[in-house]
Amino acid sequence: MSFLIGLSILSNTGAIHKRSLSGEAVRILSLLEGIPIDENSMVKGEQGRPFLPGREIDFNIAHSGNLTAVSLVKGGNLRTGCDLERIRMRPRAQEIAEEYFSVSERNYLFSRGALDETRFYEIWTLKECFLKLRGLSVFDMAAAPSFISDGGPGKEKFIYGAAAPREISFWLYELSEGEGERYMLAAAVEGAQQAPPGTPAESDHSRVVGRGSPPDIRWFSQSSLACKMTAEIKAAPSPTETVSAKR
Repeated sequence: MSFLIGLSILSNTGAIHKRSLSGEAVRILSLLEGIPIDENSMVKGEQGRPFLPGREIDFNIAHSGNLTAVSLVKGGNLRTGCDLERIRMRPRAQEIAEEYFSVSERNYLFSRGALDETRFYEIWTLKECFLKLRGLSVFDMAAAPSFISDGGPGKEKFIYGAAAPREISFWLYELSEGEGERYMLAAAVEGAQQAPPGTPAESDHSRVVGRGSPPDIRWFSQSSLACKMTAEIKAAPSPTETVSAKR
C-alpha cells in the first residue's frame, strides 16, 4: 500500500481564490501520481466523489485558508478521505458542538472551562474526513461517529465510535508557522489489499491491511509548515483499537 499526502501553501499576497486552490490540488495530484492530470481527466462517481478512470488509486482533496491538501492511496480496494481547516474563532462553534457532537466530544471540548478551539477543530476535521471518505457532505454531519471516548477529564481517548465493517485508520495533524496561522489536518484510509505473491501465509490469509503506517507527507510549495501528529486512531472489525490523545 502506498498512502501519500501532498501539501502546498500559496503566497499570502493578494486574495486566495477557491479556483486557485482547486488548481493547486490538481497540480499536487499530478505530481503524486506522476502523470499529467487536469480537471477533465476526473469523473465523478455516484456519490459525487471524483476519481481517475482506469487507475487503481483513490484520492481526496481539501483546502482552507491558503493551504491545499491531497490524500492519495494506491492499491486494491483502498479508499481515502481528508479534511483541512484553518484554526480560527468560529462564531457558531458552540451551537455546532451542541447539535452534532456527542456528549463525550462536548465534554472534551469544554473540559478546560471555555470552548477549546483547537479541540473543536480536532473533532470537526475527523468528522468531515469520515464524511468525505463515505462520499457524504457537511449536511450529513449527524451520520459521523463520535471520535472521543467517555473517559473523564484528562483520560479521554480518540476512538472510532462506530462499527467498522472494514479496517480503518485516521491520523490527525496540527500544522503551524510559528506564531502565525495554524491548521488541523485529518486523513484516513480504509480497506485492505491482498499481499503480493510469495508473501508468507498468515492467519488472516496474508491480508495487508490499510491501517498500517502513517501517510508519507510531501510538500509541493517553496514554503512549508511545521507538521506534528497529534493523534492516531485505528479500528478493525474486531476488536476495535483505541489510542490516547497525544499531548
